[in-house]
Amino acid sequence: MTAATTELLTVPEVMARLKLGRSKVYDLIRSHRLVSIKIDGSHRIPLDSVSSFILAQIDEAA
Repeated sequence: MTAATTELLTVPEVMARLKLGRSKVYDLIRSHRLVSIKIDGSHRIPLDSVSSFILAQIDEAA
């Protein structure tokens, strides 16, 4: 998949996928643990970034 076809998620969609609250998702964005872009003031998180975050958390736990 190329960057041009990467699915972008909203903060509420990421919240649902990760089962986290809004503040925690924004904390992850601020700390650069989740990559995001801003479009007209709204954060969009690439699905690949969410997958990478999950894999990194699994590696840390192992």
